[in-house]
Formats: sequence, structure tokens, C-alpha cells
Amino acid sequence: MSKMAIISEFWEFLKVRKKWWLAPIIIFMALLGALIVFTQGSAVAPFIYTLF
Repeated sequence: MSKMAIISEFWEFLKVRKKWWLAPIIIFMALLGALIVFTQGSAVAPFIYTLF
């Protein structure tokens, strides 16, 4: 299953089940995961870890 299929299936789930409160949680988790991945080996990493 491709990534776009998962996203479109999740979007359909939100529309049909009216679970709009899940969208901000998923978006925040995705952004936090991207932040961790992109700062993993950079010089910014020590500053990011002090925030948490």
C-alpha cells in the first residue's frame, strides 16, 4: 500500500466518521517526527533536545 493510499484512506475515515479531532493530533505527531528525523545528525540537535 502506498503512502498516498494511506493518507487518502485516513482522510475518508475522518470525513465519514466525523473524527476531526484526530487530525491535529496526527499532524502534530508527523511534524514532531519530521523534526526528530531532520535534526538527528545536525548541529541543531543539542538545542532541540534542551526544548524537551
